[in-house]
Amino acid sequence: MIKTIHHSLLLSTLLFVLSACAPKPPAEMHLSGPTMGTTYNVKFVANEHVVASQLQIEIDNLLLDINQLMSTYISDSELSRFNQYQKTDEFPLSRETLEVMAEARRLGGLSEGMLDVTLGPVINLWGFGPLSRPEKIPSSQEIQNAKAITGLDKLVLGDTWARKREPKLYVDLSTIAKGYGVDRVAELLEKHQLDNYLVEIGGEMRVSGNKSSGQAWRIAVEKPLNTQRAVQRVISIGNNAIATSGDYRNYYKEQGIRYSHLIDPLTAKPIAHNLVSVTVVHPSSMTADGLATALNVMGKDKALLVAEKNKLAVLLITRENGEYIEYTSPQFEAFILDPEKE
Repeated sequence: MIKTIHHSLLLSTLLFVLSACAPKPPAEMHLSGPTMGTTYNVKFVANEHVVASQLQIEIDNLLLDINQLMSTYISDSELSRFNQYQKTDEFPLSRETLEVMAEARRLGGLSEGMLDVTLGPVINLWGFGPLSRPEKIPSSQEIQNAKAITGLDKLVLGDTWARKREPKLYVDLSTIAKGYGVDRVAELLEKHQLDNYLVEIGGEMRVSGNKSSGQAWRIAVEKPLNTQRAVQRVISIGNNAIATSGDYRNYYKEQGIRYSHLIDPLTAKPIAHNLVSVTVVHPSSMTADGLATALNVMGKDKALLVAEKNKLAVLLITRENGEYIEYTSPQFEAFILDPEKE
């Protein structure tokens, strides 16, 4: 009996020593701050090479630079100066702005014109840009006048410049600029040998690796409700980005009619169909950001066709007879977690 107790004490002591000597699991750091009219959140599993306070300075400076290049709310940003330049000769632009313009134009083609970053005059006319909400709904003539100076075919891109075929062309990159910011922050983290992270700006997100617990990052897709916040789905997206576009919060009503911030480039009017939310998973946050908007604008049937043609991972939510109905592509279904196995 004494011998048994002796062995038990030795085992307990040994386990205590091993536990004391075992390395602590790496800490999960969280950095946040304001950017692009919203906020950013960065979570990462720390390593010995990174000082969190210094990394935050780098993130803040990076996002400030992007905002100074592409914001339409900053009057002297690079994009604002391009929009103010009402001539048709070449206008020098940074590599960053040209990269985002080029992806916007590519997605415009992929979406058959449903993502059009030249819709600025129309968006402003309806009161969803830097300008205030209109005192009255635009007239048909005002809408046609604004539409006449839009179109991706009027934007010409070179290696170091862009030019306008229409002097009054106005480019608004807000549909993909946040996603671009997410990608750039993710690249910065990887430059610092941080491979386990979550980066989020204004709802656009990209993740890599795992949390400090070793579990995969889990993402909650929000129900398209304008009165409360609730979870529609919980998914795990691997090393990818995710973006959601919805018309259920950014809108206004006038004389009982609801006007969404999502504008159909063909009609130059707010969308009026029953597709209320689109979620896209893609390796690039910038691409996911733009695709989510484009698919939401085009409506459920066409969005499913485009998703199938391009093998996109998408979740569509419609409002039908007072209920929310889900439609998913095969590529998206692989990311859905079974709640019974959670």
